[in-house]
Amino acid sequence: MSTKIPIHVSNNKAYVWDVESAEIVRTQHHITGLLTGTLPSLAQQNVFLGLPLSLMPEEVVYLVEKEAAVLLDNTSANTQPPSEAEIAEWRQRIVDYRAASQDNLAKIRKQKETARGKQDTEEAQRKRMEREARKKPAPGANVMGAPAEAAFDNVASTSGTVDDVFIPDETPSSPQLKPQDDKKGEDSTYNVLIPSTPEDHPWFRAPAYETIQAAKEAGVWTYPSTPTEQAKCAVYKDLIDKGYFIGGGLKFGGDWLVYPGDQLRYHSHFVATVLLTSTTKLTPMQIVAYGRLGTVTKKAHLLCGWDGNTGKVDYYSIEWAYFG
Repeated sequence: MSTKIPIHVSNNKAYVWDVESAEIVRTQHHITGLLTGTLPSLAQQNVFLGLPLSLMPEEVVYLVEKEAAVLLDNTSANTQPPSEAEIAEWRQRIVDYRAASQDNLAKIRKQKETARGKQDTEEAQRKRMEREARKKPAPGANVMGAPAEAAFDNVASTSGTVDDVFIPDETPSSPQLKPQDDKKGEDSTYNVLIPSTPEDHPWFRAPAYETIQAAKEAGVWTYPSTPTEQAKCAVYKDLIDKGYFIGGGLKFGGDWLVYPGDQLRYHSHFVATVLLTSTTKLTPMQIVAYGRLGTVTKKAHLLCGWDGNTGKVDYYSIEWAYFG
């Protein structure tokens, strides 16, 4: 079980809760799913979403039959109260997490202090060089007459140089505002440990099912239960095995959208509709509707007919053609 992807089932809906599993199903199995969780830092929007990853029923059946995932019954996971040992383990995890957070915070504070000291040193050197450059007499400077030269002789003798009279002191008369030391704020802040997956709790005891039939017998999973659903699972498997990526196609008038590669890089080429058999009858109105809808959305409509006897899938694409 540890090497398989945990798929959490609740109310006949399947979810992937951890980032590693979501990465594996996408990169190794061409399954993208649908992110349904709200991002904590961007809660007031629904454009960019996060975990959990919701899976279509066909995706769940494909992963389980491929022996790449197991089904976990979340409904039965927390029926018993946690034991004293489990509570003690959970508290120890919190203590370890806080200690690791404090160590990390100390490292960050030390890096900030080192960078601040280096910056202050460089700033002081720069100001000193600018001050020395301003104090140097300009080359080719002319004295505007003897009386003025005589007048400045006394000033130069008491204050060092003539330029010192006109160059303001770098030290201001009023105290400067010093930047607030954020060390106090860092010491007063702390992190809160929020488990991101149900397995993080020691008392999580969800029954695991490694086959679809076992999950059906336990009443955890019911898909597929009809010939149409069986046909969808067979067609989905055939398309995935051919290297395509599959997404939901409800908004485009079909069962799925078929992509030649990852949805982040490609647009879909087909809107797929699954037929119960390869000889399923279609009305002329359906054919016209499929062709026009596919053309409007800049895709070809793909009719997928599954033969339950041979296990073969036949594909027919419909595109709108111009006559004359």
